[in-house]
Amino acid sequence: MRFIKLLAVTLLAGAVIAVIAILPSRLCFGGAERYTFFCGDTSKNCREITTLDNADVLKLSLKDVCGESAVYDVIDIGAFLKSVNGKIIFTETLSDSVNYYCTADLPYSVMLYGEEINLHICVKTEKITVASPIIFGGY
Repeated sequence: MRFIKLLAVTLLAGAVIAVIAILPSRLCFGGAERYTFFCGDTSKNCREITTLDNADVLKLSLKDVCGESAVYDVIDIGAFLKSVNGKIIFTETLSDSVNYYCTADLPYSVMLYGEEINLHICVKTEKITVASPIIFGGY
């Protein structure tokens, strides 16, 4: 009987450790009004999965996340960069937006123009989109 109890406790502890080990890390960005996960192993086969709420729960059900994006009405870019230990590498000004390509303490990255980029911030008049590593698709 003691052996069965010890075996049960050992198996339960092993299951808890396994769950903790396989759970994905927390979300890259918090407090967004819309959250998108980029899934796939390359940008060519990237799928976008968007949610308006419970992004952390949705992430648990996704197996091939290769990036994340969040949309805000307003953010303080300086404070945001400081919160992720970010540094602007280069900017790009388009007719309707300004894009900041940065390095930061975030889990995903790509090489862009010979630089490792893992944070993309797109500022438009009506919204600000942030993504790691970059915003895929239209923004």
